[in-house]
Amino acid sequence: MQNFVELWVYLSATPLFGLTATLAAYVAAQAVYQWLGQAPWANPVLWTVLLLAALLGTTGTPYPTYFSGAQFIHFLLGPAVVALAWPLWQRRAELRRRALPLLAAALAGGGVAAASAVGIGWMLGLPGDVLASLAPKSVTAPVAMGIAAQLGGIPALAAVFAVLTGLVGAISAKYLFDGLRVASPEVRGFALGTASHGVGAARALQVHPDAGAYAALALGLQVVLAALLMPLVSPLLKLL
Repeated sequence: MQNFVELWVYLSATPLFGLTATLAAYVAAQAVYQWLGQAPWANPVLWTVLLLAALLGTTGTPYPTYFSGAQFIHFLLGPAVVALAWPLWQRRAELRRRALPLLAAALAGGGVAAASAVGIGWMLGLPGDVLASLAPKSVTAPVAMGIAAQLGGIPALAAVFAVLTGLVGAISAKYLFDGLRVASPEVRGFALGTASHGVGAARALQVHPDAGAYAALALGLQVVLAALLMPLVSPLLKLL
């Protein structure tokens, strides 16, 4: 017990705390996820977040102290997203044939995702900076933060909305697609990547390689389209 206390004191005072806690929580959540047959509700990202939140709350650890170590994992988000290009390269001829329909679907999906979130928030009487933070909720978190800042929103809040959107999509998509009788892995993957960005793409990759490839494509398209088009509607958000 004394050795455990000494280890805790050492880790909690160094950047190793955030890194060790994140890796331990994710490995445990991933093991349970596999044991349960990859059930959507057992998504390891969701349970890792809950475990870490409980740990930080119980121990009274400030978030900056935790992130000083967790930033090493955060850095790997960029290479991980870039790696999603490989399955797209393998299907490049097929994607060229479907370029226009895919672009139209990305525009429609991203537009509905943003407009519905902002519209519901407006009807609920949310303030303008929260509405601006909601608009890029279906774009991967780092990009959503930058877009929210351009729109007059709160970047940290935009990141929270983006993560929640990704988790909700990854957990509920299977049941929704089954209910709608959508069987095509390409369609399921593209829809999931459009609505739930990186978290959804990760889930799609676990289910089917084609679903993962189209989810990665949808993620990339949403990043580009949102970064180009959302700043153009900034005056409308200010009116709301």
